[in-house]
Amino acid sequence: MSNPSRISPPFGGYQPSFLTRSRPQALALAGLLALCTPLAQALTFTEALALTEQHSPALQAQSAVVAGSQAALPAASTLPDPRLTLGVENLPISGADRYSLTRDFMTMQRIGLMQEVPNSAKREARTLAAEARTRREQTALAGARLQLRQSLTRAWWATRSVGQRMAVLDEMVTENQRLQDTLLARVSAGSAQASDLLMARQEALALADRRDDLQRDEAKARAALQALVGARAAEALADDAPLATPDAHTLHEQMPRHADLAVFAAMRDMAQAELREAQAESRGDWAWEVAYSKRGSQWGDMVSFQLSMDLPWQKKRRQEPMVDVKLRELDRIEAERLATHRKHAQELDEQLAELQALERQHERLSGAGLALARERAQLALSSYQSGRADLGMVLAARRDLLELRLRAIDLQAQRVDLRARLDNLSLDTAP
Repeated sequence: MSNPSRISPPFGGYQPSFLTRSRPQALALAGLLALCTPLAQALTFTEALALTEQHSPALQAQSAVVAGSQAALPAASTLPDPRLTLGVENLPISGADRYSLTRDFMTMQRIGLMQEVPNSAKREARTLAAEARTRREQTALAGARLQLRQSLTRAWWATRSVGQRMAVLDEMVTENQRLQDTLLARVSAGSAQASDLLMARQEALALADRRDDLQRDEAKARAALQALVGARAAEALADDAPLATPDAHTLHEQMPRHADLAVFAAMRDMAQAELREAQAESRGDWAWEVAYSKRGSQWGDMVSFQLSMDLPWQKKRRQEPMVDVKLRELDRIEAERLATHRKHAQELDEQLAELQALERQHERLSGAGLALARERAQLALSSYQSGRADLGMVLAARRDLLELRLRAIDLQAQRVDLRARLDNLSLDTAP
């Protein structure tokens, strides 16, 4: 076995690219490769959002509800259909003129038209209720679109994050294969120990396990994206998903337009319109009727006209209890709105605090954290080359560096996920 203090550099003079390649060089190489690679059409976020809305059964269902509520608007203010009446009055059933329609002067064949007329306050309240119902369904539709946009944004960035992790792992796999190729030749030449090659192969197995995990995560992320956009989820994703920088003051000001809170305004308008309709019941409705009565030829025909109206004389037992019910409904809606507002305000503060912590952690890791890990890996490599350390220390440092790089991507993914949620809270941001 050769003396470790006399072995030549373990990589045959080769330095791993993750330690030696400068960022400008890496960017220049990436640009050169991009110029040499045929351009492939990538799925843009705008296209993905359009596909998501086209493929969403929930959005189609809510759109149908909105269309139905809009179609019902004219009916709310329209009078009830008139009623046609046909009949015979004063038909004799005994005597010489029994069952005759013409011999008795009192017998009349009658045709009439009756129209019920709800009072104007009730008709106005029904119109307001129908309009509020339409606004509620339109708000729900906007909320559904916002939810789809949030789901797409999160799935979009989750897929891109897995791709970034896979790129880091591929780089480590390439470095490991180069290490094995170098060590194999050196072990054959007697300038390296066989245990070094075994450790490199063990690292390759560990990297293969990580690749399996990432391929699983990528399949899940693509499946989530495919559920939203369809078959085009398999395409490359363009780097155009918009994410605004959250501002706590602005987010709190937009809280009344939160997707779960905006609907309460329409619900309150509906309840108020129903309250007005219940109050209008105490005024009563009325109806008119006109009729034409035909008698025998020896008698003259007749026309009659009459008005009828409700007499709400039991208001304390009929109308006032219903008014009280509608007042209680208004109280319930306001209490639910307040509870929902408090819940989302608390969630917003928690998410902002979590985002702030993630921002600081990502900044430390991307700056000093990764720099120290690279320096440690370089020192371990230098110690191994000079015979003061074994390959295990180099591989351990490489493994720690890999974990930190993946951790940085994970922190970035968590930041993006939180920003996506905060960026899609208010209906003011809906497309």
